[in-house]
Amino acid sequence: NVDPIEFEFGYALIPLADANQGGDLLDRIVMIRRQLALELGLVIPVVRIRDNIQLQPNEYRLKIKGNEVARGELLLDHYLAMSPGIEDDSIEGIDTVEPAFGLPAKWISEDMKDRAEMLGYTVVDPPSVVSTHITEVLKAHAYELLGRQETKQLIDHLKESYPVLVEEVTPNPLSIGEVQKVLAKLLKEKVSIRNLPLIFETLADFARMTTDTDILTEYVRQALARQITNQYVIPGEPLKVITLSGKVEKTIADAVQQTEHGSYLSLDPERSQSIIEAIAAQLEQHPFANQTPILLCSPAVRMYVRQLTERYFPNLPILSYNELEANVEVQSVGMVDIA
Repeated sequence: NVDPIEFEFGYALIPLADANQGGDLLDRIVMIRRQLALELGLVIPVVRIRDNIQLQPNEYRLKIKGNEVARGELLLDHYLAMSPGIEDDSIEGIDTVEPAFGLPAKWISEDMKDRAEMLGYTVVDPPSVVSTHITEVLKAHAYELLGRQETKQLIDHLKESYPVLVEEVTPNPLSIGEVQKVLAKLLKEKVSIRNLPLIFETLADFARMTTDTDILTEYVRQALARQITNQYVIPGEPLKVITLSGKVEKTIADAVQQTEHGSYLSLDPERSQSIIEAIAAQLEQHPFANQTPILLCSPAVRMYVRQLTERYFPNLPILSYNELEANVEVQSVGMVDIA
């Protein structure tokens, strides 16, 4: 039987997980699972933890359903220091990369810690480094942890409080598998499924018209506009976005193919490439400081824009105008255009 989630580490990292040596990794993982359940709305399975002599002594890796999804290394008697943007040669350390977000960092010794903090470095201890990494990886792969069985458990739980609502959605017109696909599509784009009653209300409204899970997901996202808005808006600041030109939107809309199995984007490779490059150029031109960059487009093309960008910009949120609350101040900082 394959474990849903495994965390393996080299022998030098055993103290992390050994309570007798002050290791609190097990407690931290319990907290991470609890936090993600609240945040995302699904139960994260138990994480199996084991040492693995095939790994380098300081190395760890995370596997989901038997396949490695992330790895990193820790120096236990050091701290990870991330620069505030100004390099300072007086901070000596071993160059590395912060594993969760891929930022340049240094492993520094304890006696450098105070000086680094004074200079504005963010200094983190190894257990916190690995906890953050595990949290981000599980968030990114949450959609893979939600199968039909897990979906059935969520539905049964919802049924206790909302029996009529559940009855109107599943097993007819939507199978558990179809409900699962909608929930997984939401999670894959970092949309929490915690508000299951509202998700089911929306499915009840639209599933009689279509059982295409892509289209149903779009309706659900629009119903979750307040939640999606709150996820990205910083109170008191306008929401900075990049938009698509009319030409790019039309190019994408014209390339949509309808089949009996749903619709998909069939753009020729040259066009795809030029749109991707134009998006990359806009993202580079506009450093978004403390806000996630967002690509805003019309509802009709949102899911196809996502299909196009998913491989190249997996963490770039693609939002449609209908997914933002009417009272949000939107500031366009750039437009994606092609020749």
